[in-house]
Amino acid sequence: MAKVELKQPIVGEIKDLLDGAETAVVVDYRGITVAQDTELRKKLRDADVTYKVYKNTMIRFAAKGTAFEALDPSLEGPTAIAVSKTDATAPARILAEFAKTAPALEIKGGVVEGTYYDAKAMGQIASIPSREILLGKLLGSIQSPITNFARVLKQIADGQGGEAVEA
Repeated sequence: MAKVELKQPIVGEIKDLLDGAETAVVVDYRGITVAQDTELRKKLRDADVTYKVYKNTMIRFAAKGTAFEALDPSLEGPTAIAVSKTDATAPARILAEFAKTAPALEIKGGVVEGTYYDAKAMGQIASIPSREILLGKLLGSIQSPITNFARVLKQIADGQGGEAVEA
């Protein structure tokens, strides 16, 4: 069997992984222990993020013609890729948080919603809260004025109700 025939299923697997993905972040995982790697994989899996180690050439072939082709400058040395199809900031957020406890893990770059970001920019993206937290804050800010308005109306009603009873 030729080498190309052996590599095509792997390239196909990466294409399927990237198809419909919101985010792909590539990292250099050299220097992290097996225990740290296991912990990282669990955190990513809990957030519905796929994390795998592939050869750079395989990622290049699979990303060709897609927005993820922009990852090419980051594909040097040992590379692991974290891909999310649901939450655009989850891979960067989890990897950056984990890198604080495991400094050997280095974010090389990533593509978020079709735009390439280098390692520094990925750090800024990692600081964006999850969608659920942002929606909660939005709903809280919308609900606050309504609650205050209802409270004022109740006080007015209570105040007028008390006067009407005395009269």
